[in-house]
Amino acid sequence: MIHAKNIHKYYDQLEVLKGVDLHIKKGEIVSIVGASGAGKTTLLQILGTLDKPNSTKKENQNTENGTLLVINNEDILKMNDKTLSKFRNLNLGFIFQFHQLLPEFTALENVCIPAYIANKPKQETEKEAKKLLEYLGLSHRINHKPNELSGGEQQRVAVARALINKPDVIFADEPSGNLDTHSAENLHQLFFQLRDEFGQTFVIITHNEELANMADRKLIMIDGQISNP
Repeated sequence: MIHAKNIHKYYDQLEVLKGVDLHIKKGEIVSIVGASGAGKTTLLQILGTLDKPNSTKKENQNTENGTLLVINNEDILKMNDKTLSKFRNLNLGFIFQFHQLLPEFTALENVCIPAYIANKPKQETEKEAKKLLEYLGLSHRINHKPNELSGGEQQRVAVARALINKPDVIFADEPSGNLDTHSAENLHQLFFQLRDEFGQTFVIITHNEELANMADRKLIMIDGQISNP
């Protein structure tokens, strides 16, 4: 499902990722933990195609010599920006600590956005979005805007938005970091329900030990490298 090899990332003189190797199977829930600054979010952004890796040598960082990033049998590093953007929207879903819902749109409209970007029909999209919101216990909140929803409800809307295009992989960066304990526990259980229901692969960065230990596999990042790949 995800195969990354020899992933490096530099920011000026700082080497953030130092040759990361990683293999994640389809339907697996993997947590990534580590101290702040270890490179977790940078790795997630590269795996999620939101950023690109550098080569193994800083002086040649505009090439991908020796690096490999394959997701769902697609060679990500060979895609141009337009192809990559389309692949990302159809195959990958994202959940962040701060839900990043658009405040002027309702819950239903926020969920529909990725499908509209993919040019899916409005009627079909709204039907699927309502089904997801109902599944997530939000059928009575579909016409509410984000400022009318609790933190837990907003995050569940963000989960529905991540699922609308039926992606193969969900990337989550501190998804419960901004939630109270009860809402966080519900969200954690939801990830496993979604995996069982829809078969998605989850890659989750978290400081929450409970969530990290619930995962099928916990990876630890230390100073730009990962253990137990």
